[in-house]
Amino acid sequence: MSSEEPEEKLAEGTLISHLLELRDRVLRAFLAVLIAFLPCAFFANELFSLMAQPLIAKLPQDSSLIATSVISPFMTPFKLSFFVGLFVAMPVVLYQVWAFVAPGLYRHEKRFAVPLLLSSVVLFYVGVAFAYFFVFPVMFEFFAQTTPSGVRMMTDISSYMDFVLTIFLCFGIAFEVPVVVVLLVLTGIVQIEKLAAARGYVLIGMFVVAAILTPPDAISQTIMAVPMYLLYEGGLVMARLLNRSRRTAAAAAGETDDLDAQA
Repeated sequence: MSSEEPEEKLAEGTLISHLLELRDRVLRAFLAVLIAFLPCAFFANELFSLMAQPLIAKLPQDSSLIATSVISPFMTPFKLSFFVGLFVAMPVVLYQVWAFVAPGLYRHEKRFAVPLLLSSVVLFYVGVAFAYFFVFPVMFEFFAQTTPSGVRMMTDISSYMDFVLTIFLCFGIAFEVPVVVVLLVLTGIVQIEKLAAARGYVLIGMFVVAAILTPPDAISQTIMAVPMYLLYEGGLVMARLLNRSRRTAAAAAGETDDLDAQA
């Protein structure tokens, strides 16, 4: 009695069919971004005021944000509304990417890819929220307190938006550390024991990365590096649990094969 499962076959198609599928997925992703962008564009000024609130709250009473370009009061909130729309529609965009790639993956690859994709999206959002609610108040307080005497802190709105979006992106990517750790272990690129033994080097490396990505003050660097390290430890825990479940499943499959062979 054979216990071997039939070989899994992947969906195949012609180059034209793949290009048509890609076109449809891109159009759906674009439509999702457009639908999310339209209401954001209508409330563009309110969105910019919300994004600027962490800095405005720390500015001296005689200071404010300024616009150094004629079109900045319109273009800056408009550009922000596009990025907010993209941020809101990102789950739909990533789903379209997944739907295009999924037919070329095996069943066991899909089983691990779906949780990793979902967790990466959630962690990116958590990183952005962490930057807005915890990092910005401390960072802008530090900048306001260290402004030299005789200098009035009045930031250009375009420069502020570029700075904030960069910090959002940095923290969103930084919070993907657990996903990276799990992928390194599951793909066999690095053994989990080596990752655990390299904790000291990883901690130093994270402070170096934080020093590059954040403004040059120790507070901002620490606020970024410490959560990254904690997420690294969380990734090690998740990798151990997944490794254990894989060994358990492999052992159970081996016992089943032995029973089938005896039958």
